[in-house]
Amino acid sequence: MTDEIKIIIADDHPIFRQGLRQILETAPKFKVVGEADNGEAALKLIAESKPDVVILDIDMPKKDGFEVARTIFAASVPVKIIFLTMHKNKKFFNSALNLGVTGYVLKDSAITDLINAVNTVISGQNFISPQLSTFLINRNRQTETLTQDTPSIKNLSPTEKRIMVLISEYLTSKEIAAELFISVRTVEHHRARIATKLGLKGSHGLLKFALDHKDNIG
Repeated sequence: MTDEIKIIIADDHPIFRQGLRQILETAPKFKVVGEADNGEAALKLIAESKPDVVILDIDMPKKDGFEVARTIFAASVPVKIIFLTMHKNKKFFNSALNLGVTGYVLKDSAITDLINAVNTVISGQNFISPQLSTFLINRNRQTETLTQDTPSIKNLSPTEKRIMVLISEYLTSKEIAAELFISVRTVEHHRARIATKLGLKGSHGLLKFALDHKDNIG
């Protein structure tokens, strides 16, 4: 990566996008290389501009932030993702982190948080708006408890963890295969390996474990 950090902003409110651009471009190394007002346009821009960071509003037309992020991760596009949102609820927060999003910034604190968020995710760390610190603390505690109770969870590969998250969302093996661009047979192989590693028995053992721990697998 060069010293310049290329950024794309995707939000369906043009005045808000303009404000974000002005904030970001006060940082010497930041360059906003494109803006999108919907998820499909965001994906096209990402493919064309190859940014280092994409800032995604969760609520967008055509494809929302989650759909865009899933597409990016499935295609292994080397870009850092920051969600920008008004949502302060635990469900959205955990879903974002489960997906692999490394930044979660609340819109009402974007002015103070966004530059720090970009620098943080570029450095390989996660950035969460301070207002949501309680969510993060609780999540980390639950993850620590899970690791203590089930040490073999550490033996799961990143792909196996991703499959566990998708299982917790009630996706079938066929749907998981389509999501990850792999064969159904490969998904079934992963499921069997996960069950073996975790010592799970019975046809519903894997689903129950995934549901019970879906926010602490990743």
